[in-house]
Amino acid sequence: MTDLTYDNKLHLKNIVPPEAIAEVDHWISKYPAERKRPPIMAALKVVQQHNGNYLTDEMMQAVAEYLDVPHIAVYEVATFYTLFHLNKVGKHVISVCNNISCTLRGANQILQHLQNRLNIKVGETTEDGLYTIQTVECMAACGGAPMLEVNKVYYENLTEEKVDQILSEIAQIELNQSTEDKGESNSPDSKE
Repeated sequence: MTDLTYDNKLHLKNIVPPEAIAEVDHWISKYPAERKRPPIMAALKVVQQHNGNYLTDEMMQAVAEYLDVPHIAVYEVATFYTLFHLNKVGKHVISVCNNISCTLRGANQILQHLQNRLNIKVGETTEDGLYTIQTVECMAACGGAPMLEVNKVYYENLTEEKVDQILSEIAQIELNQSTEDKGESNSPDSKE
């Protein structure tokens, strides 16, 4: 091991399914064997995806052990990038850019509108677990300020009406998924 004493019971293979391990191994294979740090981001993304969109310290330690890198190297990556979450977040994380371009073009009003609509503040999650609001630094879309990102989609040139439309679209997707889930669980068995 490369730093702190690792918890011997903590192994990545015990935390995520085999297909996730295969994906991490795929990323490891892209680099020379002596380059152990480059796959950290990819490994964290995989682990986070398989844990309800957030990371625990134990998971970061397991990634460090699996990659044979210091725990601090993994922790530094996880705490630097806003795509990693160290606490439980909603199913839909709404990231509002608060850099200068977006702020000058109304990001604060957009953020306030989101908080009012969802009845939560920045860093909070709705009671139903669907939404979390966070602010992030520049997302490289200054020409379309103000902007936000949700579900890996950028929305630019925002107005309160556009924000309402985005929230309505997400609500419709949730409703459709809920209806499909109920339909599948209520469908009669077609074996004859």
